[in-house]
Amino acid sequence: MRLSLGISTCPNDTFIYENLIKGLKESPFEWDVHYADVQTLNEMVMASKLDVAKVSAQIFPAVRENYRVLGCGGAIGYGCGPLLLSSTGEYFNSEDFTTLPGKNTTAALLFKFWYEKKIGGAPRLRYAFFDEVYRGLLAGSISQGVTIHEHRFTWKRDGLHLLQDLGAFWEQETGTPIPLGIAVARKGLSREVIEGVESEIRRSLKMAWARCEMVTPFIQEKAQIEEKNVIESHIKMFVNDFSESIGEKGEAALDRLWLLSDC
Repeated sequence: MRLSLGISTCPNDTFIYENLIKGLKESPFEWDVHYADVQTLNEMVMASKLDVAKVSAQIFPAVRENYRVLGCGGAIGYGCGPLLLSSTGEYFNSEDFTTLPGKNTTAALLFKFWYEKKIGGAPRLRYAFFDEVYRGLLAGSISQGVTIHEHRFTWKRDGLHLLQDLGAFWEQETGTPIPLGIAVARKGLSREVIEGVESEIRRSLKMAWARCEMVTPFIQEKAQIEEKNVIESHIKMFVNDFSESIGEKGEAALDRLWLLSDC
């Protein structure tokens, strides 16, 4: 059976899905793979263009009629949230624009959650792809923005300033892990197919953890950053027990997030 799959090029996604994409032994599936920025993947799922995809957790209320959440393959955890950074100083300027990595990303929602709690009112927002946010901060064309993925590990080295760890704020306020991403599958697929997809994701992940080298040429080629140690740190932070099974704590975190999404 041939299915379409959408994932990002970030190391946590490529680590989890690499073996599935390359073909698992005796698999009933073949995959047409689409690699894209998370905002683009969100938009593709909102337009029902993919059978299976890894997307921002916050979009689920908008797609629940056509998709169901898979019990594995996502990104939920502790200490792994997006960062609000500045290129100019250590203080947030509510009069200035903040650039977010996509309108429908969980990072955008976590920023708005923080802003409402700590500042109030309507923030001044701009949007860009996640790598464009970071490049803009480095160039000084963006004064403050929210960064995700590998850039969590490079901001200090690159001379940027941390204004708020939005994931830490979420954990403090809600007592739940940070629900960044989920894997979803079209409801039009049969229950047997969806369960088969979940099984293949778990097989792919198990094989990834079992190999000697964490970072493969496939992962390194797709990553937005070259340093192998940063890629390893990224995988270790974002791939965890929740990646294999969302569990009760993960479900509680998602329910809390979706309350905000519905507002």
